[in-house]
Amino acid sequence: MKLYATTALAIALGAGSALAQQTEVNILRVQPSDEEQAFYAEVEQAYEAENPDVDVVFEYIANEAYKSKLPTLLQSNARPDVFYSWGGETLREQSEAGFLRAIDDVLSDETRATFPEAALNAYTVDGSLVGLPLYATEVVFWVNTDLTEQAGVDHTAIETWDDFLSAVQTLKDAGVTPIIAGGQDKWPVHFYWSYLALREGGPDVVTTAMTGEGNGFENEAFVAAGRDLEELVALEPFQPGVMGTTYETASGMFADGGGAFHLMGDWDYLPMRGRATDGVGLSDDQLAIIPFPTISDPVTEGGDGATLGGINGWAVTADASDQAVDFLSFMLNQENQETIAERGIFIPIVEGADAALSNAFFQRVAQDIKGSDYHQIFLDQFLGASVGATVNDVSADLIAGATTPEEAAERVQEAWNFR
Repeated sequence: MKLYATTALAIALGAGSALAQQTEVNILRVQPSDEEQAFYAEVEQAYEAENPDVDVVFEYIANEAYKSKLPTLLQSNARPDVFYSWGGETLREQSEAGFLRAIDDVLSDETRATFPEAALNAYTVDGSLVGLPLYATEVVFWVNTDLTEQAGVDHTAIETWDDFLSAVQTLKDAGVTPIIAGGQDKWPVHFYWSYLALREGGPDVVTTAMTGEGNGFENEAFVAAGRDLEELVALEPFQPGVMGTTYETASGMFADGGGAFHLMGDWDYLPMRGRATDGVGLSDDQLAIIPFPTISDPVTEGGDGATLGGINGWAVTADASDQAVDFLSFMLNQENQETIAERGIFIPIVEGADAALSNAFFQRVAQDIKGSDYHQIFLDQFLGASVGATVNDVSADLIAGATTPEEAAERVQEAWNFR
């Protein structure tokens, strides 16, 4: 009897020892769609089956909470091994603060070769790769075609900002809410000011302003962008209570048929449906996407072909293990990215995986990005945390009528000076 007990104890201790030797890989991600979560669960299971000594743990946090909690987490012992990133100056700031790990020495040449060089550059700081890209996104106008048709608006004929303003007025005259937006979170409305600045100033307007040339962010193109936005605001195009509406709520409102237009990234295709009251939302037949309009008489020519969006991906923290990098490589391999494309979850960045896209909206976005003269990363990320927050603030204030175009440009320049 004692022999059996001793043996059982040995087995239990052995099992405990094996578990203790497992390497835990913690992944932190902004809350994605249910479909994307299901994909990550499958990848986690497949990797752990091949690597029983690794325990992969995903954690999801809502968008605004993620942005506020991440800086604190990175400074603590509870920091994740890998976290979701929008790249840009924020990534550089995190690297310079010592929060990130260079992964060049553990990433295989085969894995590296599967990514476009431009996408890898978005996760490279001072020559060191500190993460990997996941997908590219484009901010577009989502259109509820039932409502535009009801009001007699031909969304396919909208090319210029004047065309868009005219469509907004026609929708209002027909009793249809023209635009749904999440003004409370601010970043959804920074898309307007950012896009208008690109259209007014050309694809180099932001990078030129960062060098201080051409009067920096007080360049006439940024002021003109504010004036263009003022024209839209004067039409009272948004749903009631726009400045008290979160992104998630606005997303669901649009999917419920609450308005004709919704300026948002292609990533909202699945989430907005999940946020609809019935969990289904608008069908593909009721949806369309159109690019952000051009400006008929811009301050500087050349901005018509620019797109705004992100090269979103993953950053690796300073204390992350080699296994964390190995899991990241596995998650982003071609087979997994083709699965992402086939399921229509997002547009993968891995070379060739976009050929598996079956979603017509994503096919259009992939074509837009490939054909773009310049793909500008979201300004609230591209310019770093403090300046990005100011961009979001001035955009929201312009929507609320609480600042002038000139003041908005001055505030961004001041933030840039004191970053």
